Amino acid sequence: MKTSEKHVKEPLFHITKRADISILKSILIYAVAVVAALVICALVIISVTKYNPIEVYKEMIKGNFETKRKFFNLLQDTAMLLCISLAVTPAFKMKFWNLGAEGQVLVGGLASAACMFYFKSDIPSWALILLMLVTSILCGIIWGVLPAVFKAIWNTNESLFTLMMNYVAIQLISYFIAVWVPTGSQVLGVLNQKTKFGWLPDLFGQKYLLNIIIVLTLTVIVFIYMRFSKQGYEISVVGESENTARYVGINVKKVIIRTMIISGAICGIAGFLLVSGASHSIHKGLAGGMGFTAIMVAWLSKFNPGVMVFVSMFLMFLQHGASSIATKFNLDKSVSDILIGIIIFCIIGSDFFINYKINKRAKAKEVTQ
Repeated sequence: MKTSEKHVKEPLFHITKRADISILKSILIYAVAVVAALVICALVIISVTKYNPIEVYKEMIKGNFETKRKFFNLLQDTAMLLCISLAVTPAFKMKFWNLGAEGQVLVGGLASAACMFYFKSDIPSWALILLMLVTSILCGIIWGVLPAVFKAIWNTNESLFTLMMNYVAIQLISYFIAVWVPTGSQVLGVLNQKTKFGWLPDLFGQKYLLNIIIVLTLTVIVFIYMRFSKQGYEISVVGESENTARYVGINVKKVIIRTMIISGAICGIAGFLLVSGASHSIHKGLAGGMGFTAIMVAWLSKFNPGVMVFVSMFLMFLQHGASSIATKFNLDKSVSDILIGIIIFCIIGSDFFINYKINKRAKAKEVTQ
């Protein structure tokens, strides 16, 4: 019998998963991604707008830091995005795909607005603020725990359930505004503008400072809860494997419901802060899409609340800067959105090089089979 031989060449490159990577190396990879994104954006700016990219980047910085008002607007939006990111973190860590943070924030804000509308002067302002906080948390919990109960008991699809709850929340806001504003304008306006009942007080003359302090406090609490508490450990175990969690005696259903109670409660706090500490009104766009942006923040931060602070600020910096360059250079909003998309795409893409490495074969050789 004749034997045939195959000569198979080894691939020039092969991809392997990294066992571990240092924080310094991760930061370096992200930095390279940002630089690459800026170079690509510069080419897009030159080809599409003919403007000097350096001037465009300068305007992005000025749009965030030129005045104290712009800087505190950046901090306020960062705080709100961070707050919602903290809310979705426990659920996503548990692999419960909560896409309903937007709706949970909206119902929390609606509860605060309802308290401001119906209790204009019947109780002291501090009592009204406390009532707003409690009702916002309760409404956020209800909106979060409903899909959790259905998931825990009947194993429903939490992604679709939470996503649909967003639309229900939007319609509820439309309904209540129609009730409160019988003229049919669908614009509620600023609540208690003269008396400022239900408004969070300014600190040191800064409107948003109290919001920022509250969210930073929440960040520390969530970090400690996720990293050092027994419940945080149970969330991690359930996220890794529900079967393993059951084997070691963890009540998976209880963990799912409890975690979504926490998630909904923090979203309710975000809604309260947006109404009481920022807009003092309610409308369908109150959350501004941050419920979905928060998912990206949580993933990019690897569910680390400390890292979320910087990721949230970076994304808000890009958003404010994009609006600024669109106004300054009279650009279509789509151009600035493209620039943001390129930067975010490069940063997300850099995760590949953090989790995997590309190996080149030592030398070209043939393997006889």
